[in-house]
Amino acid sequence: MKWLDRARRWARGIRRDVVVLWLAARDRRVPWYAKLAAGAVAAYALSPIDLIPDFIPVLGYLDDLIIVPVGIIVVLKLIPVDVLADLRAAAMKHTERPVSRAGLVAVISIWVLLAALLLWVALGPAAAVR
Repeated sequence: MKWLDRARRWARGIRRDVVVLWLAARDRRVPWYAKLAAGAVAAYALSPIDLIPDFIPVLGYLDDLIIVPVGIIVVLKLIPVDVLADLRAAAMKHTERPVSRAGLVAVISIWVLLAALLLWVALGPAAAVR
């Protein structure tokens, strides 16, 4: 059951690092490009809905297992080491997980744009002109 313990530690680390990114997006010691990336990844990870719903086989868990962790890893490398240590300590003190309304709005906007694009493709550009 070693792998199960490792998986649990990994999941706890991911949860903590999402809060770290949420804090990093608001910390003035973090460079602007890292703030932007941290805010985007945290907003998506903390959004109450997923871009790819979990009920879709295989693809539904793709964001939870690959996209979010890779985003976290990349953004953590953009944050200065001393600031990252402070943010990780602050994240451990948070008792509740933040929720991102911006992430919710972004995901819904993407869904609406994709639906409009699919409708446009299905009806054809000539139907839009009529």
